[in-house]
Amino acid sequence: MTKQKLLNDIELLKKQKSWLDISLRECKEIGIKKIYTIDEFGKFETLCSRYSRTVDFLIRKFFRTLDWYEFENQGTLIDIVNNAHKRGLFEDIDEMRIMKDIRNSIVHEYIEDELANLFEEVLVYSDKLLEIVNNSLLYTKRYF
Repeated sequence: MTKQKLLNDIELLKKQKSWLDISLRECKEIGIKKIYTIDEFGKFETLCSRYSRTVDFLIRKFFRTLDWYEFENQGTLIDIVNNAHKRGLFEDIDEMRIMKDIRNSIVHEYIEDELANLFEEVLVYSDKLLEIVNNSLLYTKRYF
């Protein structure tokens, strides 16, 4: 891997951030309801999908690339998250675990009503996820 790999991952993370931010703004305008229109539900479903992809990309790809770039051991996902925490990319490691658990719930939820039960958490943690993405992008500026 080269410096170009880190640059590519930075650009991909910026794109993830942009799409997540668009969906988050749309869903904040809708707000949490008991019943959603088809269009509203679709927007929340898109937010959930973008949230899940961003969590995956951040942990499985971006944090791993940072470990590689800084010559850290390529350990387990727990090691990768711990290293990102040590870098100060996020404050609360338990919160990161919650974010990953929400991602898992989204990915494995096949019943519409149950997915709707996650919308409030996704709204809250999408803001936190964007904060971590911003911290990560700021962190990498030291190399360029």
